[in-house]
Amino acid sequence: MTAEPAPGAYRTLAAMDADLVDCRACPRLVAWRERVAREKRAAFRDQTYWGRPVPGLGPDDARLLLVGLAPAAHGGNRTGRMFTGDRSGDVLFAAMHAVGLANQPIAVSADDGLRLLGTRVTAPVHCAPPDNKPTPDERDTCGRWLVTELGLLAPTVRAVVTLGAFGWQALLPMVARAGWAVPRPRPKFGHGVHYSLPPARADREPLELFGCYHVSQQNTFTGRLTPAMIEEVLTRAKAAAGL
Repeated sequence: MTAEPAPGAYRTLAAMDADLVDCRACPRLVAWRERVAREKRAAFRDQTYWGRPVPGLGPDDARLLLVGLAPAAHGGNRTGRMFTGDRSGDVLFAAMHAVGLANQPIAVSADDGLRLLGTRVTAPVHCAPPDNKPTPDERDTCGRWLVTELGLLAPTVRAVVTLGAFGWQALLPMVARAGWAVPRPRPKFGHGVHYSLPPARADREPLELFGCYHVSQQNTFTGRLTPAMIEEVLTRAKAAAGL
């Protein structure tokens, strides 16, 4: 089990990520991610799965942060990179490229040359969960990494997009712990909603919070979420972040 990082324990995201990928704090998630990595999907049987916690992706001076749910069993858990190698990532990175937040529209492997521009992608849960459903305890245990990540990004980050209600609900208490004021009652999730969170500390700047439906196949295949809808939210968040 990895101990909870103390405030200020890390000076860089790279240092945090080096510890994050060795975390074994949630027994159910550890067992599942490693089982998937052993058994594999038939289409990927010749590949070596990552099978560990998946760190965030993007520069350490990002002005915009995207927060998802958790790595996919045969996506991030296979490739070792957020939203890489699955249908959700195909949709997300195509939209990010369309609005100038990524250098290319595809993400198939950790060495495919993808670069995010002024943007970082992370998740409140860093291990692939069974049925894509982390428990509340797993969400809260993993949340310590998100608090640390927000603190390290604080000098530059100005906007956050949450992909789905799970990410929204997980993010708000972590944002409060990281130094921003979250109003009560808490802001409600919805696609396209936008709230401004004032700083609760002198070393924080206001944070613009946006909601977007998750780029899951359930949403994109049914038309509940279209590329135009994603691009519209990303464009607004990009402007709010000063990118």
